[in-house]
Amino acid sequence: MGADPKSLLSDLILMVMVDGKIRPSEIQLIEKMAKRMVISKSEVQELLQNPKATALPFSEADRITHFYKLMLVMQVDGEAHSSELEALVNFGLKMGIRPAVTQQILKKMTQYENGIVPAAELLKIFKIYYN
Repeated sequence: MGADPKSLLSDLILMVMVDGKIRPSEIQLIEKMAKRMVISKSEVQELLQNPKATALPFSEADRITHFYKLMLVMQVDGEAHSSELEALVNFGLKMGIRPAVTQQILKKMTQYENGIVPAAELLKIFKIYYN
């Protein structure tokens, strides 16, 4: 079963709201992802006004993808506030992702332009902790 796109979008919105400021770069990324997920602008606006409680992804691949997108939206404004890091760890824990994995991925993101870690590198990190 695939992940619910609105659930992911809602989590992304909740993540950008954690620091109390929603920046244009964060909104742009959310709108770009919504377009790829075929979620209308009106649905995005509704979720921005009223983010929904999330339905956690079931498959490992969906959880990894969901979590990684949360990390990307957290860093899109070039800042990672302590409140965002705490929220990210909590999202990860809900999905069964250990804090050590979160730290490794955050560290790896600093090594790549725009924080985009290649999928193969991301999977290596998960394999170290989950095999």
